[in-house]
Amino acid sequence: MRRLFPVPSEPTGDTEREWELAELADAYAYPGTAAGAGAAGTPWLRANMVSSMDGAAHHGGRSRPLSNAADMRIFGVLRGLADVVIVGAETVREERYRPARRRAEFAERRAAAGQTTVPAIAVVSASLHLDFSLPLFTEPDVPTLVITGAKAPHSGLVAAREAGAEVVTAGDEAGVDPRRIKPELARRGYTRLLTEGGPRLLGQLAAAGVVDEVCLTISPRFTVGTAPRVMSGPEIEAPVDMELTDLLAESGFLFGRYRLA
Repeated sequence: MRRLFPVPSEPTGDTEREWELAELADAYAYPGTAAGAGAAGTPWLRANMVSSMDGAAHHGGRSRPLSNAADMRIFGVLRGLADVVIVGAETVREERYRPARRRAEFAERRAAAGQTTVPAIAVVSASLHLDFSLPLFTEPDVPTLVITGAKAPHSGLVAAREAGAEVVTAGDEAGVDPRRIKPELARRGYTRLLTEGGPRLLGQLAAAGVVDEVCLTISPRFTVGTAPRVMSGPEIEAPVDMELTDLLAESGFLFGRYRLA
C-alpha cells in the first residue's frame, strides 16, 4: 500500500508495503474522531463499494471477483470502525451475508469508543422476504436490525421479531424513506454509519442527499456484461460534486475516499 494523495511530505518512492490495521484505521477514522475517541454527535454515512475498471459493481452477482486482499483489509477496517452496517435485502441474499465477526485487533478501540463488540447489520427491506433462519438473524453478537416501512407486511414483521431482529420503521408506507434512515439509527445511538450497498440502495441514499462519504475501490479488471454501476437508479437532476480526500494504491488497485464538496 502506498499513498498517492495527499502527496506525502517526505518522499517514499514507489515501494509498496502492507499497512498495519491500526494505520488503516487511523487513515479511515470517522470525522470528529480519533483513535479511542467517541463518535461525533451528528451521524455520518459512509459508503464502501468496489468497481471494475469498466464500471461494474459486481461480476456474477457478487463483488468478491472484483476484490483483492488489500480491498478486503480495508473492507474489514471500515467494518471495525462502524457502529452499524446498512445493506439492501437483495445484497444480503446475493452476497450471503453473515453477522459481523469479532476481531481482537479492534476490541480495544471499540471499547474505548463505547461501541458494541461488533457493528450491527441493518437490512433494508420493504417486502421483508428474508430468510430469518439464517445465521445473520440467529447468531449475531448484537441483534440484526431490519429497516422497513410502517406498512410492511405484518407476517414479515412478526417473523423478524420472533427471530430476534430489531425492527426500525423509517417510512410511512411499505417502502423505506432513505432520508429517515440516518436519524432513526442515530436515535438508537448509531452515528458511525457504513453502507455496503448494493447499487440500488446506494443509489437511493445518494439521490436523497444523505451520503456523506464514498470509499471506492477501482479494480484493474474489466467484466463487460450488464452489471449495474455502484449507484443504480433514476438519473438525478444534476451531477453532485465530491472532493477526493485520500487516494491509496496497491497491486494496481486504487482506493479513493471522497466527501461531499
